[in-house]
Amino acid sequence: MTGQLTALVVPLLLAGVALYAAARRVDVYDGLVCGARDGFDVLLRVVPALIVLLPAVYMLRASGALELLAGALAPALERLGVPPETAGLLLVRPVSGSAALGVGAELMEAYGPDSPVGRTAAVMLGSTETTFYTIAVYFSAAGVVRTRYAVPAALCADLAAFLAAAWAVQVVFYS
Repeated sequence: MTGQLTALVVPLLLAGVALYAAARRVDVYDGLVCGARDGFDVLLRVVPALIVLLPAVYMLRASGALELLAGALAPALERLGVPPETAGLLLVRPVSGSAALGVGAELMEAYGPDSPVGRTAAVMLGSTETTFYTIAVYFSAAGVVRTRYAVPAALCADLAAFLAAAWAVQVVFYS
């Protein structure tokens, strides 16, 4: 019975909105067409940023530059209580969500999902954002050219989230 009610939620919601719009004499079709046109315009403004951003991340990973940076960060991360194996995730996550998921999957495959590294990677993935992707998408959609303090503030928030993720895993699972 519950499954049948759940299956009816979306159709009933759509029918309710259509009836409400008809009662208010709103042209629903025109609203849908205008919304689709606006969405397509946003897509056209966002795609160039994505075309540049995603291949750049994959080139960084393929070239080995990411591993070099991770190796350089490892001693500092160790002092801060962050597993040094998560350095690649720290570098990739602000740029690409799919690359970060790939790095996270590699970490969990290598160390196990219940290991300190696996748990820290999982919490990091859940508590941080793809900063540059988000800024590129939303700022270009809004027509913002100068990001001013948005990028440094967002990167500071990402760093705080990475440190907090490592701390939270340490406190919750290993104290």
